[in-house]
Amino acid sequence: ESRLHKGREEENVKRLAKWVLRAVLMLLALALAAGLAVGAVFAVRGYNLYRQAADEMPLEQMVAEIQSQETYVPFEDLPDLYVDAVVSVEDKRFWSHPGVDPIAICRALLYDIRTQSLAQGGSTISQQILKNLYFTQEKKLERKFAEVFGAFALERLCTKEEIFALYVNTIYFGSGYEGIAAAAQGYFGKEVSALDAVECVMLAGIPNAPSAYSPDASPSLTAQRTEQVLERMVACGTLSERDAQALSEQTERRLGL
Repeated sequence: ESRLHKGREEENVKRLAKWVLRAVLMLLALALAAGLAVGAVFAVRGYNLYRQAADEMPLEQMVAEIQSQETYVPFEDLPDLYVDAVVSVEDKRFWSHPGVDPIAICRALLYDIRTQSLAQGGSTISQQILKNLYFTQEKKLERKFAEVFGAFALERLCTKEEIFALYVNTIYFGSGYEGIAAAAQGYFGKEVSALDAVECVMLAGIPNAPSAYSPDASPSLTAQRTEQVLERMVACGTLSERDAQALSEQTERRLGL
């Protein structure tokens, strides 16, 4: 009788475990379905937002106007080290992704869930161009989808080199300097093609927070940000640790630290 009772208990436990598993799977399926439905709604809103912006200013026209500016610096005039520094710190898979980086988006999503914030977005250089030129900086899900649709369109329209040049010619470098040409002249009194290694790495870090990282605002913060850029370059394999250390020391001397 004791064995029979024990057998019944084990059977009940197994049944309960199966029921719990089915319930959990059902809840997960419902959550996934709800997430997909919500995502579809925001995707449609994002597409409409992008289409509205593109109708007001076609992407081809926007690109042509930027490239026709007198101060526009083409990709071939940008120092290789500057290009490597920007890609390393802003969008390390820039040369291989189609405008959107799923790995970066997933990493940012996990971080935002963990911190219960919208601190990271995983935007690529292509997405940042669309955000800066077409949309507001407001953190909304439909705007993020609009960026995605715009980034795909930009990648179809332009080469990677053209996209990179569009980015550095339109971003803000602090101290009133809009675009890489103005920043090179304003901070160092040079043409972009004449920038040295320290200047290249320094300029690559400023746009992340121009008001804080501008050398005119805080040389110590500029040095800290430059150090971060150098660390990313080492991690991405575009700079050796020895060269990074040398540039870090040169940066501190240049900034009087």
